[in-house]
Amino acid sequence: MPRGDKSAYTDKQKRQAQHIEEGYEQRGVPKKEAQRRAWATENKISGGGKKSGSGRTHHS
Repeated sequence: MPRGDKSAYTDKQKRQAQHIEEGYEQRGVPKKEAQRRAWATENKISGGGKKSGSGRTHHS
């Protein structure tokens, strides 16, 4: 998968990133930078990409 390919994300993750991007743009951040920040934020929130729920536990 090439860098920047968003096909590995769920529809919900894509919607959330779009919403985050709009928020950055309203604060005056340029479009491209807003998009970069939005995906970075979404990755931080969700861990990035599609993840199946079953068997995915966090061990500390």
